[in-house]
Amino acid sequence: MKRTLRDLAEKLGCRLLGDGSIMVTTVSSLQTAKSESLIFVEDGQQLDAAIHSSAAAVIAPEFADQDFAASVTAKPILISAQPRLTFARAAKMLRDPGGNRAVHPSAIVPASAEIGKNVAIGARAVLGEHVKIGDETTIASGVVIGVNGGVAGGDAVTIGSHCRIDANVTIYPGTTLGDRVVVQAGAVLGSEGFGYVRDSQTGRYEQFPQVGRLVIEDDVEIGANSTVDRGALDETRICRGTKIDNLVHVGHNVHIGQDVVIAAQTGLSGSAVVENNVIIGGQVGSADHVRIQEGAILGAQSGIPTKKVIRGRGVVFWGTPARPIREYLKELAFVARSAKKDR
Repeated sequence: MKRTLRDLAEKLGCRLLGDGSIMVTTVSSLQTAKSESLIFVEDGQQLDAAIHSSAAAVIAPEFADQDFAASVTAKPILISAQPRLTFARAAKMLRDPGGNRAVHPSAIVPASAEIGKNVAIGARAVLGEHVKIGDETTIASGVVIGVNGGVAGGDAVTIGSHCRIDANVTIYPGTTLGDRVVVQAGAVLGSEGFGYVRDSQTGRYEQFPQVGRLVIEDDVEIGANSTVDRGALDETRICRGTKIDNLVHVGHNVHIGQDVVIAAQTGLSGSAVVENNVIIGGQVGSADHVRIQEGAILGAQSGIPTKKVIRGRGVVFWGTPARPIREYLKELAFVARSAKKDR
């Protein structure tokens, strides 16, 4: 999409230095900038190169004001207290909405489905009965939404407005998505949880009922090929603003709070609770009924045993079982010294 710098500055809350009528169409790095690109810098060392680059304009901190006045090229600058964040928001504003917002002829959309305004539904997408999709939402090709397929609990799926559901995503019945939710390709939402009861006489396993719901609140993003199970009897819930990387598994009855960040290949077992503002590194493994309290940080490949409580806002935990990183590093140093003594 084409936007003037004046329009961007107003919507992004920036102070504009220079010609506001200049058009930009895309964002790019300093090295790949073209004549209609918007770039950003965060320090003075980059600013001179940015001003003399091919970019149409630069997002920069307050110190760029003086450099602008002294610049020969006087390239337009958007002054922002958080250039990287402003750049990310500008990228969303400039993203191509995809042109045709129609329902593809090969898509299967039953008469009972409620489709909002300006919704795009791609080729071979399949919607179940009574599915609801909000305004401006995009459903890509091959997506399957709310088709029972023998699953217990046939509640219809509800998807909010301005969502993006990428190719080949599967959303089971009993799933609710809020507004502005992004689900990347291949993800599976609302599948049956891994819960079984063992017959003490025969030793065989039988599935415990998996008939609960999955609720995903506003502004959540779920990475490619991630899986989120519905609740067994109650619900699995992912709260507002949480971001989940690719190849993450969230088990049944898990509750994830607001603004949580979870990196790739992490697994959260059933009934785990992750409170607000937690950061979880890659390949973290959590057993069932774990609680990770608000603001804790789990380093990559940490392990959390059953019913363990992780507490400490801003504290980094590492190792298996996970403990504060200072404690963990002391243990490693002790082991290293002991090994040298034994040689």
